[in-house]
This record gives sequence, structure tokens and C-alpha cells, in this order.
Amino acid sequence: MNRTWIILGATSSMARAFSRAVAAEGAGVLLAGRDGEELAALAADYRLRGARLAEAVAFDARDARGFGPLVERLEAEEGELNAAVFVGSMPEQAAIDRDPSLIDGVVADSFTGPARFLQTLAPVMEARGGGTVVGVGSVAGDRGRLGNYVYGAAKAGFATYLSGLRNRLTRAGGHVVTVKPGFVDTAMTWGLPGLFLVASPEAVAADLLKAVRKKRNVIYTPFFWRYIMLIIRHIPEPVFKKMKI
Repeated sequence: MNRTWIILGATSSMARAFSRAVAAEGAGVLLAGRDGEELAALAADYRLRGARLAEAVAFDARDARGFGPLVERLEAEEGELNAAVFVGSMPEQAAIDRDPSLIDGVVADSFTGPARFLQTLAPVMEARGGGTVVGVGSVAGDRGRLGNYVYGAAKAGFATYLSGLRNRLTRAGGHVVTVKPGFVDTAMTWGLPGLFLVASPEAVAADLLKAVRKKRNVIYTPFFWRYIMLIIRHIPEPVFKKMKI
């Protein structure tokens, strides 16, 4: 069966690692993002790695006008249609404190833009009777923390959306995997203080592919973040609000 993936936020480190892996399996990839030149270079590389199709397409999470045409382009491909969402933005919380208008961009990039795109794509996947959505959230969405609670709130909203979408698409033979990475070596985390147990994008991509094959519902990657966040979620609020984590 032909398989086609649309990769939202395809220039990110995690997206590149994931795209290389599915390209090597012979899947088609539509690489969606804002930097057309970089996406075109990645597409050429993935074709050499064995992708059935590798094409750069424009996507801006803050501009819903392009979502319909992008879904139509994906619908033109035969076989199984899949989507992987790596989109998000995380300004420093201090910058948001100085300029609260930055919240709009964070929420659009990390939640409402991807959700609106997937909502447009969902009927197409239902009509095909299958397909997988991989939605990359964050452990930051498990509990509001002093250092990034706006980003965490957006990712928490996205995780709830993915849960509902999973319920919907399962009834039509599809599946949704919610991914909650811990610290990953990406442009978003470069230079941030207090990082520990940082994973490589390649290790995260391997976890994602395994989760897709096994139809996992929610995964933490690396796996031990499930236990770290279990502890953090159960810290009593009177204690937690005094902590600097």
C-alpha cells in the first residue's frame, strides 16, 4: 500500500529524523513549513534515501487560508494518508511577561493552528478508512511551571484535542499517537538553563516509529519522562507553587 506522510514543521530536528526514517521505508513525504528553500533541499535528500515522493509545500500555522489547499494536495495521493505535527514555538516566559501579545503566536503555533489543520484533514482520513496522526506535544503540558506556563498551556490544550481526535478517528480505522518529549537536542532548547537527560532527535524519531507500528496512544520519550512527570503531577500544590522547576 502507498503511504504518504505530511510533516508539519518539517525543518525541525525531530521532524528531520522522523522524515528520514519514513523516507527510507519508501513512503511519500510532503514537507510542510515556511522555509521553502530549506524544505526543497530536504526533499531532494529524502528522494535519494528512497522516498516514493518528497515534495516541499507551504504551511504557516498562523494562516489557516492555506490549510484547505494543502489537504487537497494530500488527498490527491492514493493510499494511506498520515500526518505528523512537529510545529510549536516557545519564547522565553520573561519575554511573554513583557509582551503578553506573544501568547497569540505561541497558541497558534503549538495548538490552534495544528488542530485546525487536523480538523480539516480528519474527514479525508475517515473516508479512506485509516491513517495515523502523530501529534508532538511536550511534558510541559502536564503541569504549569513558572518558567514556561504559556507554552505548557498550549501543549496541554493540544494533547486534549489529540485525545478527542483519537476517539473520532479510531471509529473509522485510523489512529492518533500523542507524543510527550522531555528535553530534546533541538533549536528550541539550545541555550536553555537547567536541561538534563537531553535526548537526540534520532532517538525520539525511533520511539515515534515504534509507537506508530504498535498503535500506542500516548508515549513519553525518552520513556523515563513518564515517571518523572508522574512525580511532578503528584506534588501537592502548596509545595509545588514554592518550587523553582
